[in-house]
Amino acid sequence: MILIFLGPPGAGKGTQAKILEEQFGYRQISTGDLLRKHRAEKTALGAEAQSYMDSGKLVPDDLIIRMMDAELENVSDAILDGFPRTIAQAAALDDLVKRKGRPLPGAVLFEVPREVLEDRLIGRWTHPASGRVYHERFNPPKKAGVDDVSGEPLVQRPDDKAETIRTRLNVYEKETAPLVGYYQRGRLTAVDGLAAIPEVTDRIKGAIAVRTGTA
Repeated sequence: MILIFLGPPGAGKGTQAKILEEQFGYRQISTGDLLRKHRAEKTALGAEAQSYMDSGKLVPDDLIIRMMDAELENVSDAILDGFPRTIAQAAALDDLVKRKGRPLPGAVLFEVPREVLEDRLIGRWTHPASGRVYHERFNPPKKAGVDDVSGEPLVQRPDDKAETIRTRLNVYEKETAPLVGYYQRGRLTAVDGLAAIPEVTDRIKGAIAVRTGTA
């Protein structure tokens, strides 16, 4: 089973992906992970991708699909986060899955009002070594600017600054609207990103059961 997580930054996709990984053995895959892996392992695909990036060009869809093809050879259940981003990518992914004789991917749309997303994202601080995340309002550290466990300084990533976040949300809204329509034909499950974490998990489990015929 392949699930595509659609949702803006801060909608809870990462939390749910981790739960599905731990409970059901799903593997979370992102295009960023694939690119880093192939570059680190110095594969032919990685070298080809690097040539585009070095010249300031976007890595073409065909190359990403070839990386995804290789990755899915050894993965039975996967969560794709950040891919596909366009209708062309979604159609290419469908063709790839069909060639492998696997069921077409289902999509989960995480719905959260924009104003809530901005509240969630603006003001996040991270402990670089562990990845622990704090929030100035919702989950502040015991001592401002310092990690609770190690006592080391926290940092605010460029992606967590107000201007950057608003730009990311604008890009998401522009890119995702067509994909929602593409997957809406019996393959899309919407979840309330403001619901309790177990409720969201149960909704996703229900979608998996329907897609796999075990409902």
